[in-house]
Amino acid sequence: MIKLVTKVGLSLSFLALAMQAGAQMPATMMNADTTAEFKPSGKLWGYAFGDYANKGGSDELNRGGSNQYTGVPINTNMFQWRRIYLGYNYEISQKFSAEFLLAAEDDFAAGVLGQGANATSTNVKVTGNQTGTTTTAGTLALGGNGDVLLNNKFSPYIKLANLRWKNIFKGTDLVIGQAATPSFPMMSESIWSYRSIERTVSDIRRTPSFDMGATLQGKYGKDGTCGYDLMVGNGQSAKPENDPYKWFYGDVWVKLANKKLVIDLYQDYQKLHWTYMHDGNPETAVTTTNTTTGVVTTTYSLPGAASLHHDRNMTKLFVAWNDKKFTIGFEGFMNTIMGDLQVVGKDNKVYYKTSTATDLSFFVRGKIYKEKLSFFARYDMYDPSGMLKSDISDKFVVSYKALTSQYEPTTKENFVTFGLDFTPVKNVHIMPNVWINSYESALSATGTNDAGLLYTKMNGNVNATKGTDAVYRLTFYYIYGK
Repeated sequence: MIKLVTKVGLSLSFLALAMQAGAQMPATMMNADTTAEFKPSGKLWGYAFGDYANKGGSDELNRGGSNQYTGVPINTNMFQWRRIYLGYNYEISQKFSAEFLLAAEDDFAAGVLGQGANATSTNVKVTGNQTGTTTTAGTLALGGNGDVLLNNKFSPYIKLANLRWKNIFKGTDLVIGQAATPSFPMMSESIWSYRSIERTVSDIRRTPSFDMGATLQGKYGKDGTCGYDLMVGNGQSAKPENDPYKWFYGDVWVKLANKKLVIDLYQDYQKLHWTYMHDGNPETAVTTTNTTTGVVTTTYSLPGAASLHHDRNMTKLFVAWNDKKFTIGFEGFMNTIMGDLQVVGKDNKVYYKTSTATDLSFFVRGKIYKEKLSFFARYDMYDPSGMLKSDISDKFVVSYKALTSQYEPTTKENFVTFGLDFTPVKNVHIMPNVWINSYESALSATGTNDAGLLYTKMNGNVNATKGTDAVYRLTFYYIYGK
């Protein structure tokens, strides 16, 4: 009995000493065993959407440029993938993460179904202390607008591949590599919420939604109520750099009224070409080398040369009221392209004039029945003809054409889409919808300029005929890994 009491007493004494030592131990040492050590981890994710589509109406002039149904014959019906994503995000450490994304988008070749579209090569020469190169204009059979190989098989490409340095300074991340651009702020597409139906307005006109470069992304305020996104990139999306110019992007945004009101203002700038032209052809470069310094100088000295100073800048505003049950929004841009309108004068020389384009987009979406059934609708008004009438009213002008195909100034467009969104389970959507794009000339086909020259003789796109691409679709969309 005495031995038992002694053992219990010694045990209690040791326990008391241990508790006293623990009370005096530094807090950092006490928490050492309870703080979870960071473990690198990754996540595979993706999504896909496509349709069963029937083209019920077709513009006989095949206007619409790179729109996805341009040139597809009337009464065509097809099962079609329009996007497949496979991504992988990896948390390298508490300060670094990586993003990788494979994408296959638009499995058709523009023009005639099942055939590659034609693309015309152009004569391009870079000025500066380097000799320009010239290629012979011609046609090359390509896969068209979609990710289609020369054998017409659907193919993925690397869309995103970047490294994120988190909080490189307070509130700001640095992203290096191929990443989403500020022209495609995460909030505009996520608030519109129906990329599976159609792109946002600047994305339709092929302002890069992703690019290779360096980005600063900042988020400030309580729970991230305001921020900014700045990027300098190649301007080539997934393609390698092919000129010395960079694309500069930037946007600032704010969320108000308990984050229900969202405002985003975007601006970009890119120099497209900075060449010297004479009668529409590149000047012959005269290159000299200083034998003393070794400096190589290239000059363009033919008399009467016209400078092609060709650049673009876009200003875009996005505003939305975003509630759980109902969302209404607006997105609009003005794109100014200096030197994009190439005109030929009566002297048979080439001149370059500035053009402007605007696009106004209005959308609404909301819930009809809980999380199972929703609706959406959108209307876009696209007008690339700003300054066109004044540019060609000059009696000196004989003909004109645009250098940037996505901003051909003659044709106005009106786009409408609407439909229902049935969600049988989370991340699975079945959406019957209507996709309609209509076209009309910005100039009267019977009109003339100040010299009495018919507009139809100046540009083949001037036509009194209105046209419509109308497509009726059953779209399916599913998400995995999220």
